[in-house]
Amino acid sequence: MLYQIKSYLNFLLKSNNQHRIHSPFVYDLITKCFYDKKKHTAYSELKNYRNKLFQNNKIIKITDFGAGSRVFKSNKRKLSAIAKNAGITSKRQQLLFRLVKYFNAENILELGTSLGLGTATMAFANPSAKITTIEGCPNTSKVAQSYFDKFKIENIEIHNSTFEGYFSKCPSEKYDFVYIDGNHNKENTLNYFEILLDRINLDSVLIFDDIYWSPEMTEAWLQIIQHPKVTVSIDTFYWGLVFFRSEQEKQHFTIRV
Repeated sequence: MLYQIKSYLNFLLKSNNQHRIHSPFVYDLITKCFYDKKKHTAYSELKNYRNKLFQNNKIIKITDFGAGSRVFKSNKRKLSAIAKNAGITSKRQQLLFRLVKYFNAENILELGTSLGLGTATMAFANPSAKITTIEGCPNTSKVAQSYFDKFKIENIEIHNSTFEGYFSKCPSEKYDFVYIDGNHNKENTLNYFEILLDRINLDSVLIFDDIYWSPEMTEAWLQIIQHPKVTVSIDTFYWGLVFFRSEQEKQHFTIRV
């Protein structure tokens, strides 16, 4: 936690907003998406999805393939507690919605479904998109699927698998939007990034969650943005976004959202 506090203070010192951005691509992304203040009608449905989970006190046993939890000491957890403590926040949920909508993402991959808060967000943002989401814990994936069914979301395909298992068995499909929210481990994160380089196009965006989870995760993030295929990278503290636009000169931005 101390590392994250120090990292956030350093982030605030380095970060800026749209007024010092000279890249037209990034300027438009910030002003039309990041800082979009419209009350999208789907926000109420997202809030309803959250509230249903917050009210669910059923206890499930968690199988964790990632870096573990800083909140939970037991692998038996209430669904409401998982949603409140480990799920995507409402603010980031709305930003994820706007990002999918802004880029009109059609083929989406999510690594780390959890209870489906982020997954449902992307589905509501583009109901015609094909969303593939991977969750290692069988009990968690069953709960997520039940909520997709309850909210009649039909464009999500959930796979109960480790990330490595999914990549080894599934064809090398191209994704234009990838949300990586699981297994906060440097080596694994870099491995997923290398695999995904063969599954993206020049207009793709990769979003890495919790890039300041630990010093090792920050090291992974810094290594990723130095990769020669990455042309634009944006640090929003909670998320790191990378782009591969060949017409863009290599630039890094630190943006307050």
